[in-house]
Amino acid sequence: MTKILVPAVLAALTVGCAAMGGWGAASAVASLDATKGNAAKGRVTFTQVGGAVNVSGTFEGLKPNGQHAFHVHERGDCSSGDGMSTGGHFNPLGRPHGRHGGGEHHAGDLPTISADSYGNATVSFTTRTISVGSGPADVVGKGLIVHRDPDDYKTQPTGNAGPRIACAVISRR
Repeated sequence: MTKILVPAVLAALTVGCAAMGGWGAASAVASLDATKGNAAKGRVTFTQVGGAVNVSGTFEGLKPNGQHAFHVHERGDCSSGDGMSTGGHFNPLGRPHGRHGGGEHHAGDLPTISADSYGNATVSFTTRTISVGSGPADVVGKGLIVHRDPDDYKTQPTGNAGPRIACAVISRR
C-alpha cells in the first residue's frame, strides 16, 4: 500500500504546486534600471496561474510619497538611455488607454505605483489582461517602464505620465 501511496502523494503535490504558480508555472522577470539622470530601479515578477498573471515587485529611488505610472511597452529595448526605445504602450487588442481594472485599457496599462516617504514601493496584483509565454498578450520580450508622474487615465494614448525613469526587458525565467 505504501508503494502506491507515496507516488500518488508526490504527483498530487506536483500538480498542486504548478497550479499555485510553483513548479512548471510560466514566469518572467524584469530588472528595472534607471534611465539617464534618474535613480529609480526595481524588480518585477510575472507568474502565469491559469488564466491570470500574478505580478509582484519592489522599487526604490522613486520620488518620496510620489505616484508613478507603470506600463508594459511594445519593445524590449532599453538601449536609448531614456526608455523611448521601448515604443508605445503594449496594446495587442487595439483598445484605448485607460485605468487597469476599470473598463477598456491597453494590455500594458498597469496599476499606479505609490512610493513611501523613502522613495520605495511594492506592488502585488493579479491581472487577466496579459499573459506569460503565449498568446497575443504575452509580455515576454516586451519593455517595462516606470514613469516620473502618475497616469491621468484619460490622455490618449499614454496617460500624460511624463518621462520614463526606469526601464527593463521582461525575460522568461
